[in-house]
Amino acid sequence: MPGTRSSGLLALGGIALAAVLAVIGHLEVNDDLNPLSLTVSDFAVSDRGGVIDAAMAVLAAATAVLLPALRRAGADRVPVALLAAWSAGLLAAAVVPTNSPGLPMDTAAYVHRYASVLSFLALPLAGWLLARRPGGPPARRLRALTLTSLLLAVAMIWSAYPGDRAMIGLTERLLILTETALLATVALHLARAPRPANAVDSAVRAVDTVGAARRC
Repeated sequence: MPGTRSSGLLALGGIALAAVLAVIGHLEVNDDLNPLSLTVSDFAVSDRGGVIDAAMAVLAAATAVLLPALRRAGADRVPVALLAAWSAGLLAAAVVPTNSPGLPMDTAAYVHRYASVLSFLALPLAGWLLARRPGGPPARRLRALTLTSLLLAVAMIWSAYPGDRAMIGLTERLLILTETALLATVALHLARAPRPANAVDSAVRAVDTVGAARRC
């Protein structure tokens, strides 16, 4: 399907752009911010409306591009809905800021937190369900990325609460990297979808078939 292939390629371009913007955002922030102990949101709030927020919005848009393509490719409604939840949660986290590091959490910070939690859980669940569909993205790779994502999510939850935020920044970045790889796997599968037969070629084959039948 041409539309499916185009959607996959467009999503891959969006994922790559989001990755570049995220790297730029980390390089431009204050040197006092430690990526091992501070989350991506902590970096983003120091440059509100900057390139990290833009990276999150671009990644959400790249996911949205995949949704109709997955339905055309035969994916079930549930994994597509979970991907939509990932996209919506990511966009909400980009639009609604968290609090600056060390300050008490306000309402916006709680919205940001739970939007992020929704995203981090919805994407691996969608990947697991997509891996169950025959003819879908590579099942073994999706399952491996899903399990890795869930383990990292558990590690991040432990760090955020009983772990006193130990290495929370590193854990979150590994989680984001894994989930981005999962999303890229889905996009690459769609981008590699086989092209439909050319209409002229199909007509020629039909004429040849009729001619062969008459000669028999």
